[in-house]
Amino acid sequence: MANGSRSMKPGEIVLPLALGQFVASFAATNMNVAISTIAADIGTTVIGIQTTITLFTLVMASLMIPCSKLTDIWGRKACFVTGLVIYGTGALLASSAPGQGLLTFGYSVLEGVGSALLIPPIYILVTVVFADLGTRAKYFGVVSGAGGLGAAAGPLIGGLITSGVGWRASFLLQVLIVVWIIVLARRIDDPPRTGRRPRFDVPGALLSVLGLFCVVFGVLLTGNYGWFAARKDFSIGGTVVIPAGGVSPVWPFIGLGVVVLAVFAWHIRARERAGRDPLVSASLFRDRASNLGLLTQSVQWFVLQGSFFVLSVFLQQVRGDNAIQTGLELLPATIGILISSAAAERLARRHSQRRLIRSGFVTTIAGIALLLALVRDDSGFLSSVPGLFLLGAGVGVMLTASVNLVQSTAPEQAQGDISGVSRSVSNLGSSLGTALAGSVLLGAAHPGGTPFALALGTLGLVAVLGLVAAILIPRGPVSATGTPPAPRASTD
Repeated sequence: MANGSRSMKPGEIVLPLALGQFVASFAATNMNVAISTIAADIGTTVIGIQTTITLFTLVMASLMIPCSKLTDIWGRKACFVTGLVIYGTGALLASSAPGQGLLTFGYSVLEGVGSALLIPPIYILVTVVFADLGTRAKYFGVVSGAGGLGAAAGPLIGGLITSGVGWRASFLLQVLIVVWIIVLARRIDDPPRTGRRPRFDVPGALLSVLGLFCVVFGVLLTGNYGWFAARKDFSIGGTVVIPAGGVSPVWPFIGLGVVVLAVFAWHIRARERAGRDPLVSASLFRDRASNLGLLTQSVQWFVLQGSFFVLSVFLQQVRGDNAIQTGLELLPATIGILISSAAAERLARRHSQRRLIRSGFVTTIAGIALLLALVRDDSGFLSSVPGLFLLGAGVGVMLTASVNLVQSTAPEQAQGDISGVSRSVSNLGSSLGTALAGSVLLGAAHPGGTPFALALGTLGLVAVLGLVAAILIPRGPVSATGTPPAPRASTD
């Protein structure tokens, strides 16, 4: 452990961090199974609730980098606890919402802001508290496993609570968990930051928020408008801006986002050259291992969330499963994630992060291949078990190894920067995976057979591209402490 935290037990640090990641991941997926119930209860439409869910993703993804920078100014523990308070307040308001307005403010805005504040400190604290790479991998495995469990179990837990008690109880459960985490977090000893506190780059924050918002919003529009030709009129304020059949509004938004992010990149370089504090140091993007690690992170979340979406749609619309049955059928993937995450420390001590990421992609691709080979419209539950388990196990290995690689390439003073960028690319990957899979399945009259195979095959192709990126990661990257990553790190 870091010098300032020797008196602390690892569990006192890691348990609240893992629970924080769990509740944030849970919030991102549990609403999906209660859309119709919530819409009927508060007198709105299914589209209205879907918009609320989309806005949560937008707020969280857009604010991740600026909120991560605040950890350098306010402190990691302070940001973590502040994020929990905002998140818990949002969940409490959402649980009592009489209409869509308060639900959107509580869930989309406050829970989105809270998630953006509390998630980056989780990964920063694990990095700065645990200097040894193997130990760090162990606790990244715990955190990643908690995140995977929250994302995978969200539909199942949400379905059970909605069916048995009501959708409002799901938000109250989040409030109780948040209160528990805040109590546990009192014992976290945040190692003091070395050097002066940076100034907050307001213009850079605005540019990053606008750029990421436009890119993620454009990606999320694919479900309604498609990737190429607009499936229906795109209107703003009642005025048709793009008629049906015209170019999809996806591309104008993504194009605008890319332009704004290019201006953001120019801004941080200019600010750094002038000796002023940028929102994110441009030097982070000059490290080949870090850049390729970030790319593999994005692909991992792309494949994981895309696969869960494809299988959820297939099981509910083709097999006729309800939310609870769907959650149970996805359980093998959750078990795979938990087992591989639990083995993270042992794997990190025996193999380089590069090798683990490559092995994870190979295992994930094998899982997708088994799903394509065995799962049919009329096949039974067992047909999906081998593929889902390998998919989960492969992703679990990669999630821990990629996070460990990326976080360990940055020195302690840049942990806030790299954590924000890391979480942003992961969110972007999740959005892209769901959007791409959704554009293939939701446009089909029957989301089984060929559309199902096409969607899964596309995800498999993206996983192959991730494997290529993993192969290109340079050998034997050194951790931020200057210690070689593992005793046999160079024996790839």
